[in-house]
Amino acid sequence: MAEKRDYYDVLGVARDTATDEIKKSYKKIALKNHPDRNPDDEEAVERFKEAAEAFEVLGDADKRRRYDQFGHAGLQGGGRQPGSGDIGDIFSMFGDIFEGFGFGDGSGRRQRAQRGSHLQVPLTIELPDAARGCSRTIEVPRHEPCQTCDGSGARHGTTPDSCDYCGGRGQVVQSRGFVRVQTHCPACHGAGEIVREKCDACRGDGKVPQTVTLDVRVPAGIDNGMRLCVRGEGEPGALGGPRGDLYVQIEVLDHPLFRREGIHLICEVPITFTQAALGTEIEIPVLEGRHVLTIPAGTQPGHVFQIRGGGMPDHRNGRPGDLLVEVNVEVPRKIPDEQETLLRQLAEMEQANVSSHRSSFLDTLKEWFAPGENDD
Repeated sequence: MAEKRDYYDVLGVARDTATDEIKKSYKKIALKNHPDRNPDDEEAVERFKEAAEAFEVLGDADKRRRYDQFGHAGLQGGGRQPGSGDIGDIFSMFGDIFEGFGFGDGSGRRQRAQRGSHLQVPLTIELPDAARGCSRTIEVPRHEPCQTCDGSGARHGTTPDSCDYCGGRGQVVQSRGFVRVQTHCPACHGAGEIVREKCDACRGDGKVPQTVTLDVRVPAGIDNGMRLCVRGEGEPGALGGPRGDLYVQIEVLDHPLFRREGIHLICEVPITFTQAALGTEIEIPVLEGRHVLTIPAGTQPGHVFQIRGGGMPDHRNGRPGDLLVEVNVEVPRKIPDEQETLLRQLAEMEQANVSSHRSSFLDTLKEWFAPGENDD
């Protein structure tokens, strides 16, 4: 029995090569020696199997560690030995590497199971629900296996026939010059079977449209435009493949009091001139209810007060943002006669207090524009 070659030499890589690079090297060698590309070439088949055996070890962290420490002897005993399978086993383990290159699995088997399509549905929630998280029941229109024919597509009492075009393999080989390419059978679309007497309920499709209800958990802190992924709740797969995924598109409605900016909330609160000038305490809304905010005397219009932790939680780590309260001095459009009298008295007092400053400003302005004094 010939001695096995070093796996690193088989794949043409160094011992410190990263796994991704090892995979690229294996893919290059495997494609070059693929049985579909090299019909009736036993040497190419052996090189193909040898590369797969090497990649089975070097592509697995635990096997590679044992191989680096003990060589081929470290892989013996206890379980399946590398290189002990046939070509079909190779494709069952690494068949995804050849997807997109038009090659089959070299075994004459039918097309591999295909995953179903993904679906997307909208979900609208309120801002408080987005802040604390919530559960919602949603309706999802999708396809389900036909109960009448158990998903076969054939009328009750009949079964699908083997496809005559591909002999039941689901694939055909086409020659393009020196290259042979294996593709899906155009007659059965890779299924290997033809439904001649179709089920009346699903018309031979094996699936029927239905609307299902699902419970979805919305995490705290989710933002408008984000999507939730519900694994395995999409369309059913073909040939026994798994379902696709369901994506829930989130819309968070605008709130009448809060404006959201990331994890922070902004709330605009009106106050009167006297409250801003003299100071006061006011009740303001927060997500949990109410909060008493102290307005210091002399607060200016547009001043922003920061309430730490009063915003939205970060959906990644749960840390809350802040609530930013912007106060605006509200000017009434109409005032009672008594208030108007008091305001006029206040205006007269303010005029007396600023008259000296106003006079000095006017004097300075006159001097600035005095003829000839500021000419070059």
